[in-house]
Order: sequence, then C-alpha cells, then structure tokens
Amino acid sequence: MKAAGKDGHSDHGAHSEQGGHDKHAGHSPEMFRDKFWVSLVLTIPVVFWSVHVQDLLGYRAPTFPGSDWIPPILGTIVFIYGGRVFIEGAWHELKARLPGMMTLIALAISVAFIFSWIVQLGLIQAEALWWELATLVTIMLLGHWIEMRSITQAQGALEELAKLLPDKATRITDQGEEEVTVDELNQGDIVLVRPGENIPADGILRKGESDVNEAMITGESRPVKKAEGDEVIAGTTNGSGSLRIEITGTGEDTKLSGIMRLVAEAQTSKSRAQNLADRAARLLTFVAIASGLLTMAAWQVIGMPLDFTIVRMVTVLVIACPHALGLAIPLVVAISTTLGATSGLLVRDRLGLEEARNIDTVIFDKTGTLTLGEFRVVEMAIADELTEDEALRIAAGVETESEHPIARGIVKTAEDKNIEIPAAEQFRAIKGKGVTARVEGREYHMGGPALLEEQETDVPSALSDAAGKAADRGQAAIYLLRNSDAIAMFAVADAIREASREAVAALQKRGIEVAMLTGDSQAVADAVAGEIGIDTVFAEVLPDDKASRVKELQAGGKKVAMVGDGVNDAPALATADIGIAIGAGTDVAVEAGHIVLVRSDPRDIPRIIDLSRATYGKMVQNLWWAAGYNIVAIPLAAGVLAAWGVLLTPAVGAVLMSASTVIVAINAQLLRRLEL
Repeated sequence: MKAAGKDGHSDHGAHSEQGGHDKHAGHSPEMFRDKFWVSLVLTIPVVFWSVHVQDLLGYRAPTFPGSDWIPPILGTIVFIYGGRVFIEGAWHELKARLPGMMTLIALAISVAFIFSWIVQLGLIQAEALWWELATLVTIMLLGHWIEMRSITQAQGALEELAKLLPDKATRITDQGEEEVTVDELNQGDIVLVRPGENIPADGILRKGESDVNEAMITGESRPVKKAEGDEVIAGTTNGSGSLRIEITGTGEDTKLSGIMRLVAEAQTSKSRAQNLADRAARLLTFVAIASGLLTMAAWQVIGMPLDFTIVRMVTVLVIACPHALGLAIPLVVAISTTLGATSGLLVRDRLGLEEARNIDTVIFDKTGTLTLGEFRVVEMAIADELTEDEALRIAAGVETESEHPIARGIVKTAEDKNIEIPAAEQFRAIKGKGVTARVEGREYHMGGPALLEEQETDVPSALSDAAGKAADRGQAAIYLLRNSDAIAMFAVADAIREASREAVAALQKRGIEVAMLTGDSQAVADAVAGEIGIDTVFAEVLPDDKASRVKELQAGGKKVAMVGDGVNDAPALATADIGIAIGAGTDVAVEAGHIVLVRSDPRDIPRIIDLSRATYGKMVQNLWWAAGYNIVAIPLAAGVLAAWGVLLTPAVGAVLMSASTVIVAINAQLLRRLEL
C-alpha cells in the first residue's frame, strides 16, 4: 500500500472512473477523518454566529469588531479545506465524462459559496448560506469517512492475510542455522520451523511431523496433521512439532500471495448489479441537476426571492446525491468477497458468484474432485481367522517397498487407519504378477489373477465372489497369499472423498440436479455415482468433449456449474455458467474457474450458492432503499410541501442523505452474520 501524501492523496493518482465507481481512488479514511474534525471545529462558530440560526433558536451571539465576518471567513476556509476533495472529484468525473455524486456535491457547495459571497459583498439583497455551506461540507465529509471506513474494514482480510507471513526465517545450511529475512529465501532452501511459528514459504515437509493450523488459508477449523512428504503453505501456523521444510515457493509464487491477488481482483471486479447501480447513479445525477434547475425556475416564476430559490436548488442537489446508491453494491461486494475468502471460497470473477444463485445443475468431474485421485482399499474380503485390520497390516507390510500405485494405495489405506505397518524382509517383485516378502518370519505374496495362476491357488468362494463384484464396479482385485493359500482380497480403486456424499445430498436438498462427468468406463462411473447418490452420469467422455456436454445442458435451458481440477477440465470450466476449480488442482484449472475451492472440499459448493443468494439479497435491499429514498426526498427538497410549512434546509438534506448512506452501510454489514 502506497503512503498518502500531505493532502491524503496517494502517489498513484487521485481518481479513476473506468468502472463508474472509483470516486475514492487515492483517498483514505484517515484523510476524510482529519478533514471532518477540522471542518467540524470551524463549522461550530459559523453556525453559532449565523443570524438565521440565532433568529431560529432565539439567542444572540456576542458582538465585537469583525464578528460579522466570522461566518464568511471560516465558511470560506471550510469550503477550500474540506470541500476541495469534492471539487477535485467532480473535475475527474467530468473529465472522464461520467458525472456522479462528486459532481453533485461540488455543484451544491460551489453554488452556495458563490451565492454567499455575492450576498456578503452587497451585490444582491438576500441571506448568505454560510452556515448551510459549512454544515453541508462537514456532514458530507462525515458520510464519506463512514463509507471509506466500511469498505476498508471489509477489505481488511487482505491485510490480515499479509500479516500471516513472518518477517524472519531460520535457514539450515552446511554451517548450521542462520536467521534470514523471508525475502532472502530461495527454492530448495531448508528452513527450520519451531513449534508455534508461522511457516515462511510454501514447501515440502522433509523432517518432522506436526499439526498445522491452516484456518486462515483454507477455512478448515481443525489443525491438519502433516508428515514427511506433505505440502505446507506459507502463513499457516505450526503446532507442537519441530519441522524442516524444503522451500518450493516464495514471494509472489506462494499460495498466500495467490489468494491475496484473487481477493483483490474480485473486490474490484464488476457485477451486473454494480453496473446497474453505476448507471442508476449517473442517471440520478442528471435527474438531480435537472430537478434543481427546474425547482429554481419554478419558484422564480411564482415570485419567490432569489435566495429562497437558490436554497431550494441547493437542497435538491444535496438530498438527491446518489451516495447511498453508489455505496449499495461495492460494500456488499467487498464484504461477500472477504467472507468467502476467509471460508475457503476464492471469488475470481464477481459475475460467477452473482450467477451462482441461479444454478440448477452442478456437473462434477470424477477423478480428483469427487474422488481423491489416489488408489485406496475400498472393500475387503477375508477367508481366514484374521481380522480386516490384521490382513491390511500384513498386506501393507508386504507392499511397503513397492512403488506401484496400487501398492502405494494399500499402504496409504493402512496409514490412514493409523495401523502400524510391520517391516518386510526379502522383498522381491514378480514381473507382471505381483510381489513377495517375508513379514514377521512368514512368507506372503500379493498380486492379481496372474499370481493366482502361477501359484495354482484355489480361491475360496468368499474371496472370488467379492472379486467378481469388484470387477463389475471396475475395481482391481488384489489377493494376499500365505503358503500359496489366498487369505484375503482387497478391492482397490480411486477412493471417494468422504465429503462427496454430503455435498451431493446438500445440493439435491436445494433442488439442484447433480451430474458426474468422467473419462472412465461406464462401470466405474456407475459404481462411483451409485455410492455417492448421483443419478446423471456421463462416462467415457474424451477431454475435448467435456465442454460439449456442458453446452448440451445449457442448450436445454440449464444453468450449469462445472466443478473440476485438471487441465482437461479447463475448457468445460470456462464454458459453464460458473466454473468452480478445486484449489488442489492444476494452475490451468484454477485460472479457468470463476471460483476456487481452497480446501478442495466439494461440500463448499452448496456454501457458494448460499453466499450468492445472501449477497444478491443484500444488493437488492440496498438498491431499493437507495432508489426509494430519492423518490421521496427530491420532491420534499424542492418544496412541494412548502404550503404546509415543510421546508428542508441544505444541512437537513445533507443529514438525510448521510442517514441513508449509514442505513445502506449497516444493512451490508449484516451480511457478516451469514454462517457458511
């Protein structure tokens, strides 16, 4: 973040209106705060020595030589010091040909300032508007301060994320330990992370084990157990173990930096509702100016004094300022984006989140999304007195030295169950058939049908029946043999994520159809879909055809969300109404998605829809309030009820306008109460 200059403007320029709502580019809450308090101090004597206020409240201010000049002098200072930001903002709006709320405020205070000096110099007989001008500027500064604080607080998650990275790290070298700054770390460095310290960069755990708190990054409330070979993320907090980590990503290449970029981009990206609000604000600006001129002309025709008609016009310009309308959407955008980010939902494109509320069909890629993308033992059959855990323990011992994916899946299943794996001796691979090893003094074999044929094994019916069912589901059947006798069968397949069933059920409960898309065989696809509860299955789909299947559903009137993690999912993610990328997937898939699931948890899909619906509801509420307020307020400001003694001053108009802004801000803040 760049430092602000003396006038509160940062170095990167004062204003940019590319999207229609960047009136505060280069401004800070501190700048508006300081200007407000100084202007308030100056405004108090302006109001106190105002003749109009004295007559209204029935008191007399002390008089002394020059006391009559207190309102014009201090009022001028307030106009120049406090009103400058609005004049500059109006200049940038007009230069960009996008007149908006800054233009309205600048016009109102400029008309009041010029008119008051004309009166002060005795060029016309009327009552100056010094106290109205000073209070108007002060209240406008207060309103903008409140707005800037609200948006800055909503965006504060970025600053909180930045604080997660430590300033220093302990690097391990041949000479021992050395303390370096995080900026000095390079890929391949080994760093020591002690208990309770934050991890300084992305890396692979090479030595040690610990529970790591990843809540600020992934939204996962429970610490995640990390062992050798596991990935760790910069900014997460180490638990009680001492870790040695090999650095794989530093600086801008860390996941934390990527998250911060996505949040920042999403908060500045436009949604359809924002574009609508911007157009409405510009339209209201023209309506307000036209209404002000018409009000002045109408009262002049009736024969009212010039000062009265100018006050009416200024009040219309002030009260019609589309401040609340301009704040209605950006604040909701900022809050919803940070709310999602802190819950593991990264919004890359605002249109994606906005569209999520209309989704009626969710397509899941199978491998790596609904499943782990890794082999696991999904079913066991036992033909001996062994328990399932005991059979798995022995099988994992036999396979522990094998590098085959299925063997690794068996070992990993035992590890997932916290089964202590025995050491193997005399391990030997039998080419094309399996492996053999001695475990706890006994010889065992592991393999498929080819091994059974070589060993001339007669398979018990309990095992052969289970193997047949596994084959029907497209799963590999691996046998454990002892002395050429088959004692257990393990059905090995791509394991289904534990969360997949809950995710599908939650979506179906919301009335959303769920489909699965995969390049696997129909048998494998049907088996997975049956376990999870998915009715619609697209199997044996080539990578190039995935996007075509999405288009087919869209052609049938469906609003489709695609969830995937691989390179071959990228076209489908980009084609869908919403592309949702699994965060653990490839960079290509993440870049193609509108929303990224940091936790790779399919249960986050229903949460996206909940966030979308809640966000849209707040946007609609704020837009209705902001627009409805002006429908009532403009006629009152023009003086339609003057015959009944109802006349609003510019200061009262500013109070009402600021009140509408505060209401919109409070309503947006209520979005924080949403439980995701």
